[in-house]
Amino acid sequence: MVHQISNRCLSIDKIKEILTKGYEIEISSESEEAVIKCREYLDSKMENMDRPVYGVTTGFGSLCNITIPAEDLSALQHNLVMSHACGTGDTVSPEIVKLMLLLKIQSLAYGHSGVQLATIQRLVDMFNNNVLPVVYQQGSLGASGDLAPLAHLSLPLIGLGEVEYKGQRRPSAEVWAELGWEPLKLQSKEGLALLNGTQFMSAHGVWSIIRCERLSEWADRIGAMSLDAYDGRIEPFYPQVHAVRPHKGQADTAARIMELLDGSEIISRKKTHVQDPYSFRCIPQVHGAVKDTIRYVKSVVETEINSATDNPTVFPDQDLIISAGNFHGEPIALAMDFLAVAMSELASISERRIYRLIAGQRELPSFLVANPGLNSGFMIPQYTAASIVSQNKGLCMPASADSIPSSQGQEDHVSMGANAATKLVRVVDNTERVLAIELFNAAQALEFRRPLHSSWTIEKIYAHYRKEVPFVNDDTYMHPLIEKSVKFLREYNLVPFSV
Repeated sequence: MVHQISNRCLSIDKIKEILTKGYEIEISSESEEAVIKCREYLDSKMENMDRPVYGVTTGFGSLCNITIPAEDLSALQHNLVMSHACGTGDTVSPEIVKLMLLLKIQSLAYGHSGVQLATIQRLVDMFNNNVLPVVYQQGSLGASGDLAPLAHLSLPLIGLGEVEYKGQRRPSAEVWAELGWEPLKLQSKEGLALLNGTQFMSAHGVWSIIRCERLSEWADRIGAMSLDAYDGRIEPFYPQVHAVRPHKGQADTAARIMELLDGSEIISRKKTHVQDPYSFRCIPQVHGAVKDTIRYVKSVVETEINSATDNPTVFPDQDLIISAGNFHGEPIALAMDFLAVAMSELASISERRIYRLIAGQRELPSFLVANPGLNSGFMIPQYTAASIVSQNKGLCMPASADSIPSSQGQEDHVSMGANAATKLVRVVDNTERVLAIELFNAAQALEFRRPLHSSWTIEKIYAHYRKEVPFVNDDTYMHPLIEKSVKFLREYNLVPFSV
């Protein structure tokens, strides 16, 4: 299947479909026309340019007042890509690099960047052939665009840098020769158009939102299993409670828990306790606030990925070339910091439910083993979850609260959105691990409620989980079981609710 890049809105749901179903992409005829029109306009202006234009006829950053001779403009763009490829640290995952390619193509295809159609087409070829540049996580300040990571993304266009292709990391020049591709000769402004932009930040944001939506779904299911295993009460989830505090996420979560536990023999039996701890009773309020945060951040990121974010911005119809600041990552930096805090809270409340399950309360054995003492049982998985939750707290220091001037003070306020983006991915990974540990504990605890059964939905999840992770009778090597739990969360066919 093929997805056409056009000026129509590219939703995160559509991106998920493109990635999971392996779509190829192509440039629509309307986008081709817009790109060609913009490039031809820029070329015509170059012939009669009566003033310096930043990045087109000048140097970059604080060198913006140095005019470059016409014969050196191509070399200027070539040098820009080479000199800005200063990334370091861990490499970005191939999945996120592929997203960066897609988002860069989308941004350039609006016809406000002045690139050649051939440049965009080569990026399309790279996406469709899974030729993925090696990009590094560190190096972007999240303003002037994601300069360093986008330079590494762009190096292969000029035959430099490295790519991952067919499972191997190789010099791009070798792969180009193998595919019969020639390195591109960048024209005026093209290097700047490639390097300016927020596609490093945005790709991490999109990737995180896709995973956060899934983890939010999982948190409700796992929380429901834990609630039943803990012999919790259903009354805090009644709709009357949430009608008088009508946050959408809160109401949605309560309705989901009610639906998940419909038909459970455990939840419907008479209770001896009056109320449950907050980690169970306040699932709608906490999980719901996370849902509302995901929804908000998704709207911000969707606006960003459907924008032209390089500089200067070219408007052929208005005869304008404007040097401004659409590359500044502040809008999504703040949003990604917000999402990291929300997902950290999802992990935090999950860890508290884990603790309750192993505490030897409500007829559950200490540490969820029949013979505690000889066996430590599920004592240490809670330690692991607590360690991860504590690490999340450190990662939730907002990156967007910082700014360090660069380029001799020309770029005197930056968003640090790239750091917000990479931290967000780490928090999401951590939250997934904590939820996997909760499922590990909840499934174990549920077994001690037999012969009573939970709802059909929860028992179905339990049965599938037990095919991968066994009930633990006596102490065993726990690490592989936790890893299997993480794998289960990633691969289980989780059909979203319609609430």
